[in-house]
Amino acid sequence: MKTVLVSGCCGFIGQNLVSKLVENYNIIGIDNFFSSNRLVLKKFDNHNNFKFIEGDICEKINIQDKIDIIYNLACPASPPRYKSNPIFTLKTNFRGTLNLLELAKKNNSIFIQASTSEIYGDPEIHPQVETYRGNVNTIGVRSCYDEGKRIAETLCYEYRNIYEIQTRILRIFNTYGPGMDIDDGRVISNFMVNSIEKKPLNIYGDGSQTRSFCYVDDLVNGLIKAIDIDFSDPINLGNDNEISLKKLSSKFIDKFHAKKIIYSELSEDDPKLRKPDITKAKKILNWKPVTDLDDGLQRTFDYFKNILQDE
Repeated sequence: MKTVLVSGCCGFIGQNLVSKLVENYNIIGIDNFFSSNRLVLKKFDNHNNFKFIEGDICEKINIQDKIDIIYNLACPASPPRYKSNPIFTLKTNFRGTLNLLELAKKNNSIFIQASTSEIYGDPEIHPQVETYRGNVNTIGVRSCYDEGKRIAETLCYEYRNIYEIQTRILRIFNTYGPGMDIDDGRVISNFMVNSIEKKPLNIYGDGSQTRSFCYVDDLVNGLIKAIDIDFSDPINLGNDNEISLKKLSSKFIDKFHAKKIIYSELSEDDPKLRKPDITKAKKILNWKPVTDLDDGLQRTFDYFKNILQDE
């Protein structure tokens, strides 16, 4: 049985990925709980093929096991979290990715980098294709995350060119579903919590900005497909069904009886448009999202309701 290292294993996407991988692989998870909850580990108590290391990938990583595959998911993705310590966010993306790439070089591991749609910044091309180089502010409040992820991609590119490591870059667009943090700070989780707590839905800006939301199970299936297929250039993973935040809020009012909408000032450098071109994912990975937004929102709402009732 092959061994997979998952950094950021207790984060939103990490825990969902491990839950699927643990069925067929030996898993070593590493997390420092900067933006995740150690209670997630209880999910894996009954799996003898799961081993956990509490640690920071910015520090030297000493793992004696032979590692066949590395998923690098270790980075706070929630804006309030990554903005709270921008230097740490930058270190995680550069130094942390560098340390994991060195581990991959030592083990000749497949290295799957969880990149992000944020590398496109506030895009001037729509939908976003992988060849688009982005419109990113290097000195804004989001720059630590956006530029951090961009340099991580460059590290993966150079390790592939120089050391022939099988680095595979996946640019993840907006993802939602069970496992999200109630304090995540992004629109789906904010709307979920406010709907359940009978508070107004807060839209930043006029609501015309768009997003494309991918259910986490679909996203995880795409991440797993990258194990068996090598590719040299980045691939977008996301749902290409675009929706405005105003229309999304209307869904919450209709489906979950949310209260009124209020509007706040748009955050600095917040993207106006988000829609992935997933032509490459369909062709190379034979992947596309299959979960309808209404179905995914209902499953996510049920998850949030259970979490908030237990508090």
